[in-house]
Amino acid sequence: MAVRADDLTVSRGDLLIFSGLSLSLVAGESLVFTGPNGAGKSTALRAMLGLVGGAEGKAWFLAGEGAEPLPLAVAAHYLAHLNAMKPEMTARENLDFWKALTGDFGHGHGMAVDEAADAVGLIDVLDLPFGFLSAGQKRRIAFSRLLCSHRPVWLLDEPTAALDSAAKTLFSGLMNAHLAAGGIVIAATHEPLDLANAREMRFAGPVRLAADPFMDAEA
Repeated sequence: MAVRADDLTVSRGDLLIFSGLSLSLVAGESLVFTGPNGAGKSTALRAMLGLVGGAEGKAWFLAGEGAEPLPLAVAAHYLAHLNAMKPEMTARENLDFWKALTGDFGHGHGMAVDEAADAVGLIDVLDLPFGFLSAGQKRRIAFSRLLCSHRPVWLLDEPTAALDSAAKTLFSGLMNAHLAAGGIVIAATHEPLDLANAREMRFAGPVRLAADPFMDAEA
């Protein structure tokens, strides 16, 4: 199993966000995107999933030797800054929705909703409206979505935001358990995640492209 990206490039107007991003990860490996705010870490995650219009290059998933390359989004969970949960629905209803929507990839099996909530220490809030939960509880329930359906690749954007030290340790343990089971983790973060078999890719930030002299010339 492997994740590969080849020459990903993203620009916005006259700003080059990043260019030539290439990577290769196999089962059990992790990669951490670091760099200042606005450097392109979150954009890189979205570009790998095909969520950035105009991005060049490609990212794909290989289930095994000789397997047909698949779009990475088919085999990946994506946890962004926002938790992607409806505040008026209960935590259980939100997780039921995501479990039914995403299903399991390949021959993997996700946890039952109660089991996933218990894994993040919040089985007792499952029947409360999501909007009633604290910021840390919301993040933990959102993370439990990754456990409800099997995806071999986790793309995580600041996964430990709004968490106390105990919850950060819990998340690190769950991410490392995913890696130990042969999964792959790619995370954008400002904080240490203590991931096994981790490499780092640092983003420097956007670069302004040279102006087109013909566009600047007077008519």
